Order: sequence, then C-alpha cells, then structure tokens
Amino acid sequence: MLKQNLSQKMLQKLSPQQIQLMKLLQIPTATLEQRVQEELEANPALEESEDYNDVFDLDESGFGNGESQNESDGQEDQNFEFDDYLNQYLDDDPSAYKLKGDGYSNEDEKSVPISFENSFHENLERQLGMLNLTQEEEMVALQIIGSIDEDGYLRREPTSITDDLLFSQNIDVTIEDVEKLIKKIQKFEPAGICARDLQECLLLQLRDKIEKDPSDRIKPVAMVILEQYFEEFSKKHYDKIKKQLSLSDSELKDAIEVIIKLNPKPAGAINTSNSNQYIIPDFIVTNRDGELELTLNSKNAPDLRINDQYLDMLKGYRDTVQGRKATKPEKEAVLFIKQKIDSAKWFIDAIKQRQDTLYRTMYAIMQYQQDYFMTGDERRIKPMILKDLAEVTGLDISTVSRVANSKFVQTEFGTKRLKDFFSESMQTQDGSEVSTLEVKNILNDVISREDKSRPLSDEKLMEILSERGYNIARRTIAKYREQLNIPVARLRKQL
Repeated sequence: MLKQNLSQKMLQKLSPQQIQLMKLLQIPTATLEQRVQEELEANPALEESEDYNDVFDLDESGFGNGESQNESDGQEDQNFEFDDYLNQYLDDDPSAYKLKGDGYSNEDEKSVPISFENSFHENLERQLGMLNLTQEEEMVALQIIGSIDEDGYLRREPTSITDDLLFSQNIDVTIEDVEKLIKKIQKFEPAGICARDLQECLLLQLRDKIEKDPSDRIKPVAMVILEQYFEEFSKKHYDKIKKQLSLSDSELKDAIEVIIKLNPKPAGAINTSNSNQYIIPDFIVTNRDGELELTLNSKNAPDLRINDQYLDMLKGYRDTVQGRKATKPEKEAVLFIKQKIDSAKWFIDAIKQRQDTLYRTMYAIMQYQQDYFMTGDERRIKPMILKDLAEVTGLDISTVSRVANSKFVQTEFGTKRLKDFFSESMQTQDGSEVSTLEVKNILNDVISREDKSRPLSDEKLMEILSERGYNIARRTIAKYREQLNIPVARLRKQL
C-alpha cells in the first residue's frame, strides 16, 4: 500500500565546479598543461594571453548565474530588460580576467627534449618483414605480435588468438599453425621475446647465448637448472640443486650468476616511447644565502584570459537591440555567450585557487621540514602527517592529501616526491620522537650490510634495532621491510 509522508533531512552535495576544482588540484604539473589545452579547445571564450602585466581580478558576481537556453515562454514574458542586462554584465568587464602569477620559476620554460624511438611492437614487425611468409601467415604473426604485452610476454592462449583471427579477420588457422609462428617470433631480437612465462623467457635467452658461444661449460649447467630445477632455483634451495647435480660451490655460483644476468623483462631492452618520461617538479625550493625560497613551476601558471571578441559580441548585441525589445534568438545568443564567459571565468579562478592551495601546502611542508631542505639529510625529516599540515594551512585533510599525491619538489639535493616527507612518529628508549622514515633508513642500511650467505631474519633485525634504541615489534619490522620492497631472508640469500 502506497503512503505519502513528509521527511526532513540534510544533505551535502558538491557542485560540478567544486568537483572540477578537486580534479584540477589533484593532477600533477605534467598533466595540467594537457587539461588547459582541452579547456581552450572546448571553450572559445578562453584564450592564451601574452600580456603578463595584468593580473586578473576576481569578481564573483558573474559566477553561477548561467541560464538555460531552453527557457519556457512563460519565463520569457517575465521582466527582462535586455539593455539593462547587457549593461550590468558588461560592467563586470570579462577582459579583466587574466591569469599570470608572480613568483613562478621560469627555469623550465624551454621545452623538454623528447627523444624519438621506434616502439617495441614496430621493432618486432620490422623483423617480421624479413621472414618469408604467406599473406595469411603474416596476418597471424601480426596478431601474435599485437598480443605481446609491454614486458615482452605472450600471456594469451593460442586458442584465444585463433578465435580472434576467426571472428575479426575471418582467418581459420589451427593451434599448431599459431605455435609454429610463435617459435619463429621467439627467435627475434631481443632474446626471450614472446615467452609464455618467466622460465621460458630465461631459457630462450640462455639458448641464444649457448648458440653464440657453444664452448662455455657453465651455460649448459645453468640450462639444466632452469629446465629441471626452476622451482628450487626460485626458492633459493641451492643445497638441493648442488646435491642433485653434484656441483661444487664455485660451479653452482657461476651458473647462478649466468642466470641472474638474464633479463626477466626482455621488452625493456628496447626503448619505447613510454619509457621517455621525465619528472616535472611542481615546486622548486632553493637556498638563498641561508634562506629558503619557494617557487611554483611556471607550468602551473598558464597565461589565460577572456577572449575580447566575445566581449565585443555582447557590445554589438547591445547596440543592435537598443531602443527595442530583444528577440528570442538574440536572447539565446547572449545567454550562450554569457555561459561561455562564465565558464572561462570559473576556469581561470579554479587555476588561481589551485596555485594558491599548492603554494600554501608546499610552504607549510618547507617550514615543517626546514632542517632537511637546508642540509639534505633525510635523518632530519621530522614526523609529519596530513593533519599537521591541515592545522597549519587551514585546509581540509582531503585537500592536503590531493596536493601531496603525485606531486614532486625540486631541491638542491634532488627531486623528491611530496609523499616522502610524510611519516608517523615513534618513541625511542630515551623518550625522544623520531620519524618512521629514519627507522626505515636504518633498517635498509642494516640489511644492505648483512652477510648475504646468512641473511638476517626479521627476529634478528628486531634485536639489532632494539640495541640501537628502537623498540619495534617483529611484525612492524616485516611491514617496513615490505614497504622498502626488501624480500624475506630466504630470498635474500646468496652463495
């Protein structure tokens, strides 16, 4: 049975402008340029400016007043003094909306050179052209090459490849035909390409080395290890391998050295366009005679302004309708122009807010971690969490998090990710507070100095750090070790 009732509740919703502002805040400098270009293409009322002298003056009176073009006839009959409307809107001069901030670094105004390289798949297709294949075989081979992933592995089953060929290109081939072509592609450079798994990848590379140097005695031993004892090798059960193959310590060590020199990702041997990526810092911190100076990357301050032509169009409409009532098409045209100008104003305002938020957050980090920026000593990085910066800057924790995510700062000691400055605190035995980053650095140093033939267990690492005054549980040691991408003791073992 249907019932009607009244209810009262409070909701908090984000406007589309607020959502867009959060997205602008989150993207790094490298992506901002592309986002600005997209806005320039979508909104003709927005254009790049070459006038660096005028800083735009925000006037919020023009924001959020856009009207729908599809107004009803009843709404059109309401009081709508077209001339007054235009005069009021033109008083809020859109041409004043220009964006060029002060205090931004011009060090990277020159474009970063990007080297051009043939892609990984283009390299394989070029080698494919050297084989004597029929047209159908070439189509099948191209399908196989297209299925190879960025690491150089063919992770698709032959049955999936035959199905794709049948449905997309009407080519009916057998699994045996696909396997034959896979074998041919596996002989391409770099060695190890088109393997189905790591074991096959290493075996392909090792066979290639043996063919080029058949006199080497150690490589056949390494081949046997990969073919028959791959699981034991991956788990570093060296004693079992040595016993089964009756090898001396030196022979086993030499064979393992041959294996570990092989490339587990053969596609990495070819420079792809994706590999030519450069870190573009969002901030630059410099030491000026003992005083830290913070500047935003100049790419964070694009030169934007309102297109003068749109303002002229509004003035033109005002002169045209002067002394008479505006027609419906004229009203719709003015509303369209107004919406575009409002959108351009909002975007310039959003970029300005992004600059201000970035600067405030990074300035707070610079002040908080002043000892590091002055010395470059990572041990002097203080414990700092998002809440600390939120309290200093007056920003929300989520806003600080968006700024810290995927942003970089260029210092005199290298370029660092902002997230690297955040860490929790822990107390030492003498009662002083230290950053967990310091503990991780000490843990990493201890592991790097260990005897690799007898690597330290997490229990032993806990005892060593306890002796140095850091009371940390074993599970915390394991957590820090995993965060440092350091494997367990068994997998760190070396002969």
